[in-house]
Amino acid sequence: MFGRTITLFRLFGFAVRIDTSWIFIAALVIWSLAVGLFPGRYPHLDSRAYWIMGVAGGIGLFGSIIFHELCHSLVARRFGIEMRGITLFIFGGVAEMGDEPPSPRAEFLMAGAGPLSSICLGVVAYLVGTGPGRGWGAGAQGVLWYLAWINVVLALFNLVPAFPLDGGRMLRAVLWGRSGNIRRATRITSNIGAGFGMLLVIIGAVTFIRGSFVTGVWWVLIGLFLRGAAGQAYQQLVLRRALEGETVHRFMTPEPVAVDSDTYVRDLVDGFFYRTHHKLYPVVDQDRLMGCVTLARVKEVPREKWDWVRVQEIAEPCSEGNTISSDADAMDALSRMRRYRVSRLLVVDGGQLVGILSLKDLMAFLSMKVELESK
Repeated sequence: MFGRTITLFRLFGFAVRIDTSWIFIAALVIWSLAVGLFPGRYPHLDSRAYWIMGVAGGIGLFGSIIFHELCHSLVARRFGIEMRGITLFIFGGVAEMGDEPPSPRAEFLMAGAGPLSSICLGVVAYLVGTGPGRGWGAGAQGVLWYLAWINVVLALFNLVPAFPLDGGRMLRAVLWGRSGNIRRATRITSNIGAGFGMLLVIIGAVTFIRGSFVTGVWWVLIGLFLRGAAGQAYQQLVLRRALEGETVHRFMTPEPVAVDSDTYVRDLVDGFFYRTHHKLYPVVDQDRLMGCVTLARVKEVPREKWDWVRVQEIAEPCSEGNTISSDADAMDALSRMRRYRVSRLLVVDGGQLVGILSLKDLMAFLSMKVELESK
């Protein structure tokens, strides 16, 4: 993702979120429809009508992408795949899976549901807009025509057999079913995805040189995104397979360094921050976790008060962003570190601090396991 996400609503139990980058694409779509596409196709309408059509078309595209991703999610749910929600961002949308599909058949059907839904939506929009006796005005017909066209384009683009596009996932399902090796299937389709992304970059560069600056830049950005997403998808699979079945308890360091709640801020700075260089420490009172103290909180205390302000006065409650249980899945721990951009998690069981998990320890294990399994 590119920026902060905002939850808009829930649909069939799935959280629908919007990345702040979508604001850019929404404005671009509405502007391009209102000043470019619709005036060129329907030249006798007034400017106000074009902007209304542009907004309607943008909302229709918004709904079409949600419908596309919702169909992915509903089929995934049918096969017991954990879905974390639907997020719209600058290059479209994504149905976020908590794990890989359980079988090639599940992946194929889940991936195929998206393009099929877009084709059906496009056909419906076309029939509604052109059906006999409908009596639609030019503005409404224009919006329906656009939705019919954009949904078919969305379906065809997603059917390109390049991972992580839907067509790439369908190809991966076929290769996975034949070989029984999802890692090999993912590597092949990810390489195709990376190659397709580079092709789009080249097309975008040529388009830019020929004078279509906005279109050229757009294709370059999409190509770079697909190329990066393809590589990231393969790395994500490798991570999941390496950490599969592993719990936090295996990687954590027991008896971590902790700060007593009665410690003065001066002693905290000299004995902890300056010595071990971490930005967060657990605060305990008779071995029970009382909270966390961070470098940011210390900076809020005037230096002249360091000798009499105690840690318990500036400690904050620990949160999901810096704690995890010892029996949690190691992949969940890694995902949490990425989500909250931290490199250490406090391991807490029943209110007791039992250890600390560092990103360094997880990466060392992953590096060793991947190296051994690659032989």
